[in-house]
Amino acid sequence: MPQALEQADGRWAWVVLLASLVTQALTVGFPSCIGVFFTDLQRDFQASNSETSWFPSIMGAMLHCGGPLCSILIKRFGCRVTMMLGGVLASLGMVASTFSDSLIHLFLTAGLITGLGMCFSFQSSITVVGLYFVRQRPLANALASIGISMGVTLWPLLARYLLETLGWRGAFLIFGGIFLHCCVCGAMLRPVATNVDPEPKEDLLLPPKTPTRSCLATCVSTIQYYLAFDILRHNMVFCIYVTGATWMTLGFSLPHIFLVPYAMHHGMEEYWAAMLMSIVGFCNIFLRPVAGMLAGRKSLAAYRKYLFAVAILINGLTNLICTVSADFRVLLGYCLVYSLSMCGTGILVFQVLMDIVPMDRFPSALGLFTILCGMGSLISPPLAGLLLDTTNNFNYVFYMSSGLLISASLFMGVGFYVAEKKLKQDRQAKMEDATSEITSKHSLTSEDKDSAKKQPYPENIYVTSV
Repeated sequence: MPQALEQADGRWAWVVLLASLVTQALTVGFPSCIGVFFTDLQRDFQASNSETSWFPSIMGAMLHCGGPLCSILIKRFGCRVTMMLGGVLASLGMVASTFSDSLIHLFLTAGLITGLGMCFSFQSSITVVGLYFVRQRPLANALASIGISMGVTLWPLLARYLLETLGWRGAFLIFGGIFLHCCVCGAMLRPVATNVDPEPKEDLLLPPKTPTRSCLATCVSTIQYYLAFDILRHNMVFCIYVTGATWMTLGFSLPHIFLVPYAMHHGMEEYWAAMLMSIVGFCNIFLRPVAGMLAGRKSLAAYRKYLFAVAILINGLTNLICTVSADFRVLLGYCLVYSLSMCGTGILVFQVLMDIVPMDRFPSALGLFTILCGMGSLISPPLAGLLLDTTNNFNYVFYMSSGLLISASLFMGVGFYVAEKKLKQDRQAKMEDATSEITSKHSLTSEDKDSAKKQPYPENIYVTSV
């Protein structure tokens, strides 16, 4: 018996929203606790800052770079199967990492496999919220992103406790069991009815009407479709957004990785250093619903992309506070202000993407967006670690983060304005062309009427037969 499809904006949509919230807390919020293990991993493997920084960078890169593969799985098997598969992979990677005897083994297990599993679960949770909610989509995205804040709040505290009691290997083993909850969340994703017409299936018995393409051409067209290259070519706003967001990613993840080591380097206790990231997540729990309700107002719908650029600008300026002092009160004020900008960035990053591209192409656009952001996440932490090894000064890391974020926000703000102005000019030119065509047709019609008035009596034509 076929299963009935759930309706968008229905009662089950809120259950799916809860599953998405928990999944985002388990996946996206997890990298915030890597800084707690940074010093212990560096000591056990006798590695430098730049070498140890490859672990969170590989995990963050796989969390994003698996987007194209995830979009293919969602298209083929749906969000439910993809999310459950992600939970299994994330769990296997963390369990296998407990047997690591070198950094390379840790990179392959906890970095590569766990990061790919988190990518499958996370992007499925984003896509399914967009399918289940139409009228209240901005609010739903904001509520789902509360899971990220909860993860940023709870993961460092749990990591600090498990590290003190079980060590980093025992903590990673517990994390493997926790990631299996993504499978439970995936089981709650029932199929939903959408407005997109299903693709007609060709009859294999009939010969193809078009000539068969080569295998290479088929692969190229498939890659172009799932990586949204067609949208990238024809949608200037999407091109600006992807470029600016990739540049932003180079600096956005650095405070999450280096804030705790920075505080501990200046003599702060490990507990209070780990508490700093928890404060950021705790503030976002209450800020994101309010910000989501404001972003969902129809009067602000046309300005969401500009608000996103402003949030990134404030985020970049906020990082300069860390360079003033490493005192707990100063860093506490930094975390409070940083949580505001992080809130705006978190609730708008996917909502702006949904506003720019059609919802039926959102998984492909998300795949391209995440793979580019993943490349930024892969490059940025090792470069920051190399800068730290060279200068032995954490301030340069925060200067680097601020410069990247500020430049990315200015690029997106100016680019959105220029693209929107050009789009208005193109629309105005099309309207003028259409008006001129209508005027010319109207003038021709009036001339025909005038000629008809000049000849009130029709001419008599006589035909004689020969």
